[in-house]
Amino acid sequence: MKILLISLCFGFSFISTNASAQSQATPQAWQDTKILNQKVKEFLKIQSAGSPGKVEISSTPVDPSLRLESCPAPLVFFPSNTRPWGKTTVGIRCGQPNPWQIYVEANVSITGHYVIAAVPLAQNQTLTANDLMLQTGDLTTLPAGFMTDISMATGKLAKVSLGSGTILKQEMLKMPIVVLQGQNVKISTVGQGFTISTEGQALTNAAEGDVVKVRVQNGSIVSGIAKNNGQIEVAVR
Repeated sequence: MKILLISLCFGFSFISTNASAQSQATPQAWQDTKILNQKVKEFLKIQSAGSPGKVEISSTPVDPSLRLESCPAPLVFFPSNTRPWGKTTVGIRCGQPNPWQIYVEANVSITGHYVIAAVPLAQNQTLTANDLMLQTGDLTTLPAGFMTDISMATGKLAKVSLGSGTILKQEMLKMPIVVLQGQNVKISTVGQGFTISTEGQALTNAAEGDVVKVRVQNGSIVSGIAKNNGQIEVAVR
């Protein structure tokens, strides 16, 4: 009778221990949302590196009560057609072992300088440093094409009249004319290992970097790039 009782007790202990071991071997592991929050901030910090100003990053924390299966390598990304600054959206996905994907809201502000008109500017006026000034604000709220340094605008011409305080954009300005129609110009034909110089007459006005047509001495017409010194450069492949 004692032998049977010992056997039954031993059997019960084995079954109980085995069930406990199985329970501990396969617990449900949930993703630590603090890790996800940290990865979002690290991702946004990398994406905004090199910005022309002071960067401040904030994001909506992932709901800690959210039950996501633990992921060894969660991937943070920008959804398509999402800009990487201002109010934005960031995605987090897990590929293995059990795929899941969530989105969080974030905001990336960049406080820096931008160029405005210090005085009213007339159409075709050549801008000088005295005509411009720097303003400080959140660059992510500005229209595309704004300038962050006064030197980017000096020497250029206003395409249209601009009021004082106007935020200057690249599209509002144009390069000064360096070649006038009818002007006698020097043409440099540059090839591999050689340069040939000749003279001609410009057929149109041109700013630096513009393509301009020139009639050379033999009457033929060539196209070249207008340079700041009034010369025309023709490249030969």
